[in-house]
Amino acid sequence: MQLRGRNHRRMAALIFAAPLGAALLMSTSALAQDPPRPLASLKTVPKPDIPNIGEFILNEGWAIKLGKALFWDMQVGTDKKQACATCHFAAGADPRVKNQISPGLNAGDLTFQVVGPNGTLTGSHYPFTRFTNILDRNTMAIDKNDVTSSQGVLLGKYKGISSTNTDNCGFVADPTFNVAGVNTRRVEPRNTPTAINALFNFRNFLDGRANNNFNGVNPFGQRDVNAKVLKKNAGGGVDAVAVVIPHSSLASQAVGPPLSFFEMSCAGRVWQQLGKRLLKSTVVPLGLQKVHLKDSELGGSLSRQSLATPANGITKSYSDLIKLAFQPVWWSSTQVLSLPNGTGGTGTFSQMEANFSLFFGLAVQAYERTLVADDSPVDKFLDGNAGALTSQQQLGMALFQSKGKCINCHSGAELTNASVRNVENQRLEAMIMGDGGCRVYDDGFYNIGARPTDDDIGVGGQDPFGNPLSETLMSKLGLLPGVPFPDVPGCAEPNVMGAIKAPSLRNVELTGPYFHNGGKATLWHVVDFYDRGGDFADQNIANLDPDIGPIGFNDTEKNALVSFLIGLTDERVRFQKPPFDHPALCFPAGEVGNEVNVTETSAGNKKARDINQCISAVGSSGYASPLPTFLGLNSFLAEDPAP
Repeated sequence: MQLRGRNHRRMAALIFAAPLGAALLMSTSALAQDPPRPLASLKTVPKPDIPNIGEFILNEGWAIKLGKALFWDMQVGTDKKQACATCHFAAGADPRVKNQISPGLNAGDLTFQVVGPNGTLTGSHYPFTRFTNILDRNTMAIDKNDVTSSQGVLLGKYKGISSTNTDNCGFVADPTFNVAGVNTRRVEPRNTPTAINALFNFRNFLDGRANNNFNGVNPFGQRDVNAKVLKKNAGGGVDAVAVVIPHSSLASQAVGPPLSFFEMSCAGRVWQQLGKRLLKSTVVPLGLQKVHLKDSELGGSLSRQSLATPANGITKSYSDLIKLAFQPVWWSSTQVLSLPNGTGGTGTFSQMEANFSLFFGLAVQAYERTLVADDSPVDKFLDGNAGALTSQQQLGMALFQSKGKCINCHSGAELTNASVRNVENQRLEAMIMGDGGCRVYDDGFYNIGARPTDDDIGVGGQDPFGNPLSETLMSKLGLLPGVPFPDVPGCAEPNVMGAIKAPSLRNVELTGPYFHNGGKATLWHVVDFYDRGGDFADQNIANLDPDIGPIGFNDTEKNALVSFLIGLTDERVRFQKPPFDHPALCFPAGEVGNEVNVTETSAGNKKARDINQCISAVGSSGYASPLPTFLGLNSFLAEDPAP
C-alpha cells in the first residue's frame, strides 16, 4: 500500500511489511519518495501472460484469425450492421459525428442539450463546458451534460431467429432516442475508448466492469457465481464448469456489447442463439464484407477474394475456425442440450453453440492482443534515437513528467496507471485527496473534475449482482479474496465516487473527442482543462485527485505538450498498416433526415433509415491517406471563451 499526496510522496513498502502495531504508529513523517513509473518504450513491456490459456486455445494463430473475423463481422449485430469494429474502426475509436450524442443518462437526465437525436456535431459545439476566462474555472458560463459517444442499435425486443437466419426483433418505442416518434439508433452513455493497446489494461471499460478474470460467459468474472461453460466429460456428455482465466479483461469486455440493447443487440438475445445463427453452415464469416488478399490475418487463400470468382468473406466457416482454434473438450460433444432461447422458452443447442461466448471472448482477445502500437516517435526516442523527437516535443515530454504532473496518472510505457503491471503491483492505493483527507481508491481510477461526481459515478457503481464495481469497496466488505483493505492511519474510508479509468495516451491525437463524456474536441482543449485545474474540481473536492489544480502553462509550454502528445502516434495506426489493417466495413452514420424529421425504413414502421458509410478493405500496404483527427480539427485549436 502506498500513500499518494500532492507531491506524490508515498509510503514505503516496508511500512506495510511491518507488524500492525508498528504501522499504526507511523505518520506522514514516515513517507518516502516513490516517484511514478518512468516513461519507456512500449517495446519493453511484454504482453500479460495468461497462465492457463492452453486449457482452452489449441492454436493461437487460428484463434487470432477467428477473433479478427468476429471483431469485424457486421453479422454479429442483430441488424447485421453492428460489429465490434463499428465503434472501433478508426485508431480503435469512433470518429462519427451524426447521431453520436447521448443525454446525461448516468446522471438520470434524458434531455438533449448539445444537439438532439440525429443531430450533427461540429467544432463549434465544443467544449461542452466553457468559461469566460479559459484559465479560471470560477468563470463557467456554459455547461452541457451530454455525452459524445457511439450509436448502436434501434431499441427492440428479441423474438428469436427467423426462417432466413436473421434475428427477429420486435419494435419497442424508444422514449429517448427518437425524432418525432420515429426511433433513431441509441447512443451509449460514455465516450468510446480505443481498443488499441487495451491488452495492457488490468480491467476494461471506463468503469472497470470488465473483470481481469474471464468467466467464459460475461464481463463480471467470479462476481457471477452462476457463470458456467460446458466441458466434455469422459462419457461424451458435458459438465457445467466454472472457469477463471486471468489477465483476460479483453475477453470479459468483448462479451459485453454483443448482447447490449444499446450497442449490438435487441433486448433479450442470449449467447447460444447468436452461436446457433453464426454457426449455420450457410453463414460465410464476413459474408457482407470484402477481405483484402493481403490482409495480415485473413488474406491469401483464406480470403474469398482469392477464388476464381471473387466474393465477400473468408473460405472457412465459424465452425471450422473454432475447431482449429480451440481444444476439443469445449466443442466436440454430440450431446443435445436444452437451454434458454432468449424469448422465455427453451431451445436445443450443440456444445459449440452453448459455449459461443467462451469462443467469442477468447478469440477476440487473441486478436486484440496483436493490436500493440509501440513504434511511435516517442518510443523510438526512448529506444535511443535522439532525432526521433523535435526539441519542442522533448520540452513537452519534460513538462509531461514535471510541471504538468501528467505522469502521475499516465505512468510507465503503457502511459496509464490502470495497466496490469502497475495494478498488480498495488491493487488499492491511499491518497491525500483534494480536500486534504486521506482515502483509499482503486489504483488507475481517478476523479479529475471533468464532470460533477454525480453525473457519472464510474467505478463507484454496482455490478448486476448488487456488488460494488470498485475493488476498494469490495475489499472493505471482505469480498475480494487476497486483497485486504489496508490499515493505514487516517485512511479508513474508500474514495471511489466519480472515478474513471485513466486511459493510455498512445495515439491520442487520433482518438478524440476526449474524457469519458467526450466533451473536449482537441488536445489543446485537454491541456487547457488541466491548466485551469479541472472544470468541476471545487464541486468534486472530496473525491478529487490531488494533482488537479491550476498549473500556469504559457503558450510555448502548451504547444510543446500538444506536440509531445502527437509524438505518441504510431504511424502504422495512422495509415492502418498491419496489425491495424482490416476488412471492409459499412456502418450507420446517422439517419436520413435531421433533428426535426427523419425518413422511416418503410412507411409507418417508426424506424429511422440509416445513412450508410463504408470504408474499404486494407491489407499490408495500408491506406495512402492518413486517419484524420476528430472532426478534422487541428490538435492545437484552442477553445473560444464563452460569450
